[in-house]
Amino acid sequence: MTEQVAIYAGSFDPITNGHLDIIERSSKIFENVIVAVFCNPFKEPLFSMEERVKMLEEAVKDFSNVSVDAFEGLLIDYVKQKKAKVIIRGIRAVSDFEGEFQKASINKKMAPEIETLILMSSNEHAFLSSSLVKEAALFGGCIRGLVPPYVEAKMFHRIKEIKEKRLK
Repeated sequence: MTEQVAIYAGSFDPITNGHLDIIERSSKIFENVIVAVFCNPFKEPLFSMEERVKMLEEAVKDFSNVSVDAFEGLLIDYVKQKKAKVIIRGIRAVSDFEGEFQKASINKKMAPEIETLILMSSNEHAFLSSSLVKEAALFGGCIRGLVPPYVEAKMFHRIKEIKEKRLK
């Protein structure tokens, strides 16, 4: 029997405790989970691809069956390249379902052999998104408990850099 490999892909800008919850739960289901940072050309990230990969590596270091990677292009091509059979997606609310359903449907059309597993967010993370965390941090809000502590520090440092650059 071949090893069960699952891919959990996203921009992770930044990784949140909600993402970590999905990663931890996935690691209990699959033998090998690859957390893949996606380069989305339509988004302006707060952190570079390399920074996001490093933050994720720090976040998952205690999970022996979780690795971190980065990719560009179609997720389905990346999944095939890694010989995975499952794409993991997390949803917070019903409003997330439609978009995830569309993505799963097109992926199924392109690669019928690959399944999408949608995990519901744990209740304590149901409101949490990277965008909300960035917005709260940008305006000086408390993000403690929403992201790992080292991510919180990196976020406030990056925001300080951005604000100083704008003042020049």
